[in-house]
Amino acid sequence: MEAYTVKVEESRPASGERPSAGPVYRCIYAKDGLLDPPSEIESPWEFFCGSVKLYPQNQMLGRREVNDGQVGQYVWQTYEEVYNKAIKIGSAIRGLGVNPGDRCGIYGVNCPEWVTAMEACVSQGICYVPLYDTLGATAVEFIINHAEISMVFVQENKIQSMLTCLLRCVAHLKTIVSFGKVADEQKQEAERIGVSCFSWEEFLLSGNVNCRLPQVCKDDTCTIMYTSGTTGDPKGVILTNRAVITQVINTEQLILETDKAVTEEDTYFSFLPLAHIFDQIIENYCIYKGASIGFWQGDVRYLMEDLQQLKPTLFCGVPRVFDRIYTGVKQKVSSGGVLSRKLFEIAYEHKLNNLKRGVRQDMASPFFDRLVFNKIKQVLGGRVRMMLSGAAPLPKHVEEFLRVTSCSVLIQGYGLTESCAGCFTSVANVFSMVGTVGIPVMTIEARLESVPDMGYDALSATARGEICLRGKTLFSGYYKRADLTDEVLVDGWFHTGDIGELQPDGAMKIIDRKKNIFKLSQGEYVAVENIESAYAQCSLITSIWVYGNSFESFLVGVAVPEKQALENWAAANDLTGNYVELCKHPKSRKYIMEELNNTGRRLQLRGFEMLKAIHLEPFLFDMERDLITPTFKLKRPQLLKYYKERIDELYQEAKEKKV
Repeated sequence: MEAYTVKVEESRPASGERPSAGPVYRCIYAKDGLLDPPSEIESPWEFFCGSVKLYPQNQMLGRREVNDGQVGQYVWQTYEEVYNKAIKIGSAIRGLGVNPGDRCGIYGVNCPEWVTAMEACVSQGICYVPLYDTLGATAVEFIINHAEISMVFVQENKIQSMLTCLLRCVAHLKTIVSFGKVADEQKQEAERIGVSCFSWEEFLLSGNVNCRLPQVCKDDTCTIMYTSGTTGDPKGVILTNRAVITQVINTEQLILETDKAVTEEDTYFSFLPLAHIFDQIIENYCIYKGASIGFWQGDVRYLMEDLQQLKPTLFCGVPRVFDRIYTGVKQKVSSGGVLSRKLFEIAYEHKLNNLKRGVRQDMASPFFDRLVFNKIKQVLGGRVRMMLSGAAPLPKHVEEFLRVTSCSVLIQGYGLTESCAGCFTSVANVFSMVGTVGIPVMTIEARLESVPDMGYDALSATARGEICLRGKTLFSGYYKRADLTDEVLVDGWFHTGDIGELQPDGAMKIIDRKKNIFKLSQGEYVAVENIESAYAQCSLITSIWVYGNSFESFLVGVAVPEKQALENWAAANDLTGNYVELCKHPKSRKYIMEELNNTGRRLQLRGFEMLKAIHLEPFLFDMERDLITPTFKLKRPQLLKYYKERIDELYQEAKEKKV
């Protein structure tokens, strides 16, 4: 098997408190040295300026026009138009006494104003701080005070929630600028507390297009991005201009090495939150290449409709989105006639075999792409040629399915806010990397460190351990939290907290999380994320949370059933009632638990990893109830608090059955 990494440093034995660590690896594309940023570029602003010069009239930022409540076509601003607005907004920010190095907040869903405000800040050397649209008022309040934010750009329908926490933020916050309009009452309410409030147009008019821009350098802070975290207050991750520039250039180099580069003719669909580093790097990359960025309406119900209207060529998603596409397509295929199902199976096997033999995606089966898979391509608008998945590991069966059927290159990556987005990426058209997050990017060196408590040995034949990183695109620390920085940055190595397994070709597979482990009362260690990802392959559920603790000898869980599948089973088994009632029915619970445990056995889970009782939750785990993070990771302490009563009942119920 071809190796895609090179060893640049030997392994390290254990000594005293320090565990052993495996060899240090780089990807083959950086074998002679990690990628450096271009010497002539000091900040991401210069990427934007370069495209304004090359493609002034190219469509840059687009949103769907709304007339009398009717949503229409995409309406675009050119690179030149956005540049002029960014210069004016930047000048207006400076006019308020906000200086280079100061912090400015941006709060709202992805839209042209979000990007314009970001570029305005970068042009003036002002550090922009995204405020999470999904973290609620207390987190917004915490970030404003912690980062000492003096002004914030706010989505129009978020102004009211901003006003509710204003009294607790006035020590620093002096100005609010709406992405749209501001109601007179809102303006008056803010002014009573001593905070100025402007509409977007008002603020734009107060700026000067001929203002002088300050000198900035690579090591200035570009942004402080607060990570949601699964416990405690958000942590402010400091990212410099150098980290952002280098990551954008790295994205370009890796795509060039493995596929066709992005050009000014490409269109990107912006819906993953700009408050996250993954989407920010991709949008900065699109701006660097002069490509067009079309925004969703901000409502998940109309996501597919927006895609059909925009017809993007580039699509970034998270596993949950790709899983929905997979489930939808599978259902359509299985509900088709015998002949169409057979044709799909033949086409799938033929193309899969060619991909496994190393044939490029676009050459693996042009005939079946046209005849069978083109319908699936139309789901994302019909023009997508490259899909990227991040935020969490993509299930292997979903990745394989989409590589075969989407008529598009699919690249899975792994990254953290602390690594300025991607630190590993799979290589386009290398099929052996399915089910992995690929190899280190061109700016990063990686090694595994043993975790003896969990039985992971970085020096064994199949190396497993905590993924540790060093390189050119790492964060500079947590803002005002040197204690937390010192916990994760040790001897120049960033400890990610994720457990990886090194594959023969040099790719990395995420298999566990260091902290999500507990011991059952009989002494067995349980790596709960492994178990959840196994149960997630059961087609009867959409999501699951598995719980156990060191006082109990077995596991219980809360599962969200696949609505259609449960209703179909109920109809076939003469069970009546609506979906919520079916979730409460003992027969439904028994059936789904049996099917989950059958899936577990098929995937070789051990006896103590089987579920002894489950609760069926009719509604998806959501951010409104604080049960998941904005990247859809389970918030375990919050889930336990929310379901505590039910968990206690499940344990009682299971113990009574044993007696």
